[in-house]
Amino acid sequence: MPMVTGNFGKLLWPGLNAIYGKAYAEHAEEYVDLFDKNTSSKRYEEDLGLVGFGLAGTKPEGTSLSYDAESQGFLTRYTHVTYGIGFIISEELMEDDQYAEVGQRRAKGLAFSMRQTKETVAANVYNRAFTGTYTGGDGKEMCATNHPNVSGGTWSNELTTAADLSEAALEQASIDIMGWTNDRGLKINVIPQTLIIPSALVFDADRILESPLRSGTSDNDLNALRAMGKFPGGIKVNHYLTDADAWFIRTNAPDGLKYFERRADKFGMDDDFDTSNAKFKATARYSFGWTDPRGIFGSPGA
Repeated sequence: MPMVTGNFGKLLWPGLNAIYGKAYAEHAEEYVDLFDKNTSSKRYEEDLGLVGFGLAGTKPEGTSLSYDAESQGFLTRYTHVTYGIGFIISEELMEDDQYAEVGQRRAKGLAFSMRQTKETVAANVYNRAFTGTYTGGDGKEMCATNHPNVSGGTWSNELTTAADLSEAALEQASIDIMGWTNDRGLKINVIPQTLIIPSALVFDADRILESPLRSGTSDNDLNALRAMGKFPGGIKVNHYLTDADAWFIRTNAPDGLKYFERRADKFGMDDDFDTSNAKFKATARYSFGWTDPRGIFGSPGA
């Protein structure tokens, strides 16, 4: 339904001191800390895993060499989704609006809505990280204790026993990450980069990582996490994470969490010929997801 003069009577009278509810300060873009940005010119994008060679075997003198072969890994598809919102204003309301409020400020409201939508869609990948109904190319949720290897066996990017954010939990997570291998069981150099937390954990995270000495203890021990620079990317607070206990570690593994922008935010305006109503709209097309779950480590909290 279009917005008409009867819905915004006060905007049609001079003397109004303030119009509130639309000019709140916004958080800086936070989804950029959760994903690596890519662009796309297709309906969808696909990432295909490639399983390399295993360890070399011994070759006794005079015998034939053993040959190995690469194989296809898991396939991940990013299907781009269009998001959009708009509003309609009657010609009379546009004419009689004393403060240019309805058109101008609601156009800004569209931009705000589009930014909030993108942040929410991005954060939902993390919010569903431990939910078995949201799976990736290997058929498992983003954070799981039993991700399959193409060549057999499983590996984990989640604590064996779920734990709240703590010094001990972060140390164990770092140890687990350092033990990761590729799909053929060969050691790989994956290291933690950033700690991603909801706003409820910001003070705990700061005490754990930024104190020169261990927090919560009377011992004068060194804070090993800080001294070893285990999280060079620092702490990233995301206000769109819905679980106050869950926390995540992004690693340096390539092709981990990805954001594909098929079409950036696009704004448009037109008039309806019959009604003379003004129409405003905003749309965008993108997708969020993950290819290699080694790009992330998480815990849902205890």
